Amino acid sequence: MSTDSRVTLSDVAAEAGVSLATISKVLNGRPDVSAATRARVEELLARHGYQRRTGQTTAKAELLELVFHELDRIWSMELIDGVESVAKEHGLSVVLTVTGDRHSPGAEWLDGVLRRRPAGVILVFSDLPPALRERLRSRAIPFAIVDPAGDPSPDVPSVGSANWSGGLAATRHLIELGHTRIAAITGPADMMCSLARLDGYRSAMNSAGLPIDPSWVRFGDFHVEGGRAEAMRLLDRPDRPTAIFAGSDLQALGTLEAARSLGLRVPEDLSIVGYDDIPLSRWVSPRLTTVHQPLRQMGVEAARLVLAVAEGAAATQRMDLATSLVVRDSTAPPAR
Repeated sequence: MSTDSRVTLSDVAAEAGVSLATISKVLNGRPDVSAATRARVEELLARHGYQRRTGQTTAKAELLELVFHELDRIWSMELIDGVESVAKEHGLSVVLTVTGDRHSPGAEWLDGVLRRRPAGVILVFSDLPPALRERLRSRAIPFAIVDPAGDPSPDVPSVGSANWSGGLAATRHLIELGHTRIAAITGPADMMCSLARLDGYRSAMNSAGLPIDPSWVRFGDFHVEGGRAEAMRLLDRPDRPTAIFAGSDLQALGTLEAARSLGLRVPEDLSIVGYDDIPLSRWVSPRLTTVHQPLRQMGVEAARLVLAVAEGAAATQRMDLATSLVVRDSTAPPAR
């Protein structure tokens, strides 16, 4: 069979040994196809670079699909708000999908997407495997990833923020206040943003000639409870740090609670810097010094990117928005 752009569904059906109706079911994510047949057809479609012709494209639903692996983080609302603002401008609705505690959505999720046929898909903290990417492309469904979990391949459109610069700025702020014993609590070790923020911390410490005690670097989960647990391990020791850079505001709030439970005052006994600048960071006591991550704008740019690709524009492969340090009340010079 020809492998050029003239490949037809009849060609694929003949090689797969199935009917055109079966090919149509696979293309549209119908569940009434065996796993083996679906895999065979998908492999042939990908091998021959099949793309829907304009005349073959089924009308898409007036939807943008926003995909999270979990929705229990306050900052999710900022991203949702940004995506919704762009969707409204284009007369679209936003549908939210939660894939569960994993960063790579499975084939069952993709089958649902193919049935819904949204105008585009935006995935948060995801790592989209090549096979799933090709299935979306073969159905002309554009996609983008916000804060990719891993290092995305060059052909994956993504929107993130300057995580390394944010970690650098947070740690430099603590160093400039006079702290030398600075610990870091970051997110999961398999997430690119966690590692980038930690690299910024390490760069600031190395530039200042300050030692990094390996036991002062803790990997967590970006949640309050995890931040509290890791902070307790750091603070309930005789050589405790005088400052902690937390990889998220929720981890910073957990660190604040750990300090209180141990009778430590913030910022007199312990300085804390968070990351994200969620609205709650302005209302806790003390108000949280943090790195502002433009979450709403990240949602806006991801939605604009997906819709531009849907209209035929070339995709911007990687967009990193600037971060900035917001100094409030949770940091001060170390006690003498």
